[in-house]
Amino acid sequence: MTPTQEEIRDALARLQLPDGGTLVSRDMLRAVMVDGGRVSFVIEAPNPQIAAQMEPLRRAAEATVLALPGVDSVSAALTAHADAAAKPAPTLKLGGHPKPQQGPLKPSGVKRILAVGSGKGGVGKSTVSANLAVALTRQGRKVGLLDADIYGPSQPRMMGASGRPASPDGKIIEPLHAHGVTLMSIGFMVDEAKAVVWRGPMLMGALQQMLGQVNWGELDVLIVDLPPGTGDVQLTLCTKAELSGAIVVSTPQDVALLDARKALDMFNTLKTPVLGLIENMSFFACPDCGGEHHIFGHGGVAAEAERLGVPLLGALPIDLETRLAGDNGTPIAAGEGAMAQAYAKMAEGLIRGGMA
Repeated sequence: MTPTQEEIRDALARLQLPDGGTLVSRDMLRAVMVDGGRVSFVIEAPNPQIAAQMEPLRRAAEATVLALPGVDSVSAALTAHADAAAKPAPTLKLGGHPKPQQGPLKPSGVKRILAVGSGKGGVGKSTVSANLAVALTRQGRKVGLLDADIYGPSQPRMMGASGRPASPDGKIIEPLHAHGVTLMSIGFMVDEAKAVVWRGPMLMGALQQMLGQVNWGELDVLIVDLPPGTGDVQLTLCTKAELSGAIVVSTPQDVALLDARKALDMFNTLKTPVLGLIENMSFFACPDCGGEHHIFGHGGVAAEAERLGVPLLGALPIDLETRLAGDNGTPIAAGEGAMAQAYAKMAEGLIRGGMA
């Protein structure tokens, strides 16, 4: 029986790289194709220097896949990003105000921009953003993820991406990539331990650069992970970036819903359609007794969605593996299991609805 693409990925995920990780965990595997008993794939190295040292690994990858039942031949190509003989990315300097701009902030190659927001922090909005981006990528969509939480960027850690973006001309910023998602965050531009102490205009200058000066390429959807609240970033995006819509994340707790309603009212005031609500931390499934415990209440977000006449896109439990996966830089949606399936179901719903 011919193996599936997922079985091929699983086999290659067991092949360790000399400096740690695997082709899958390091996001170096591309274009896995299965045609009868013939299998082909591409190994993409970070740069030509590393690619020059990876020929033994390429041969080992071919041998690993050839050993699978039903595989008659394997072709593994080795490629690399262009050498980064590039100038440093433009610096987002303290005091840099937004520049006069004609037209919307929406990048030309991006079909849709979806904002993921919440009225308050701590409800799992960034976790939902990262996992939705990965889940949509696994559904075959070209996805970007913009971490617009300037004061508290968390996507570099959650997506397992690091390094300073390059710039070939000192003007256009080349984004990073992880798990098939194109990424940009202020966290790539400043030290992780340093606080960003900026006033509103500086915030807007950074946001303008991350939207307008980044080479996002051709994307089906750009997901914007918004900061908490209803401040400058939300106002600028809703009025200048041609948002396709917004998704609001909340826990079922009354205090969280109070602030989520403020976010919903903001999107309504700014004429941004709310595509749906997600109830996070909906319940805790006890691994010992098998029961469900509603730590933060039950059904509050579902009731709010019904009141507003918008879809409840999903109800996600408090889950230890989701937290560990985010801390370790591999979103839970990149793997298998119940939580990955939950995010896959939400991604399928967004695609069916023409929202992604």
